[in-house]
Amino acid sequence: MRYLFRFFLVLLIFVRIITTQPNFSDGDKIRITTKVASEPIKYDTSQRLVFYGLKTYLPNYPEINYGDKVVVEGVVEDGKLVSPILVSLEPSVGKLYKTRLNIIKIYQKSLPEPHASLLAGLTLGSKAGLPTSFWNALKKSGTAHVVVASGMNVTLVASFLMGVLIVLMPRRSAIPLALIGVWLYSLLSGFDAPIVRAAIMGSIVFTAQALGRLQAASKALFFSAAIMLIARPDWISDLGFILSFVATGSLMLFERKIASLIRFVPGIFREGLSTSLAAQIGVAPILYLTFGQFSLLSPIVNALVLWTVAPMTIIGGIGGILGLFSDIIGKYVIFLAYPLTSWFVWVVGIFG
Repeated sequence: MRYLFRFFLVLLIFVRIITTQPNFSDGDKIRITTKVASEPIKYDTSQRLVFYGLKTYLPNYPEINYGDKVVVEGVVEDGKLVSPILVSLEPSVGKLYKTRLNIIKIYQKSLPEPHASLLAGLTLGSKAGLPTSFWNALKKSGTAHVVVASGMNVTLVASFLMGVLIVLMPRRSAIPLALIGVWLYSLLSGFDAPIVRAAIMGSIVFTAQALGRLQAASKALFFSAAIMLIARPDWISDLGFILSFVATGSLMLFERKIASLIRFVPGIFREGLSTSLAAQIGVAPILYLTFGQFSLLSPIVNALVLWTVAPMTIIGGIGGILGLFSDIIGKYVIFLAYPLTSWFVWVVGIFG
């Protein structure tokens, strides 16, 4: 019966994907009216967005942000929207979107680049302001996943918090604190869709895993992913969803085994290295296919920088919120992250 139910779920996902997939052919001239679902990637002369699976490159101005409503026209060709024209742009009026933008502006006032954009990427999943040179270094060093997919960040933060907390307290006591940390991170990130889905997935899976029920965790991972895909079939091709799912699965299967094999590594780096190695087993092929680059030293680089993700996220979140009420206090708090961002930028620069 359970196998029949799983088959039914898979069949339902397949039907939802087929029936909701836009059917574009090369040469079609189309007009797309939609809300921007994720931060555009900014380049020197353009900003890249994806609408219904079509890569679209628009001029940097006017600037488009997550949550804005846009109308775009163009011609479909090889999975891209060529010669796109931005017909109209309606900035988001939602409070969460505005708060998100205001916090990013506080980071930009408090830290130089690429430190400000790095903190915005870690804390809010925003990659819009990343300098091109730093973005290329992230890809070459195998650390682009830290800022490119917010869902991946949730997985890494959850695993890191669990790894640290179980050193300080019993596992059952660490679980609720780790989950509180995950949802606080989600709240600070503006409850973007990739963040929410990763928080849901992480909450279910890490609870089951932390209680020692690996089989229950694998079932929870499958069912949470299935429910999300039934609700939003377009996530099947979303990099954030894929990385969240694969990274969580890899961590479930390999993290404890790897941690036991590298007990000789100092504690603070051991947690980062075991988490990185476990996640990289699953996500490395995906990152290579997506970005066309993969560094054999990526697990080492990730181990060197991963331990900074959680404290930078906490500092960035607290500083950003305080900065909404007082620029001076917010800047002082955010500046506490500067040594950590400097270490991150320096490591990425060396290996990237």
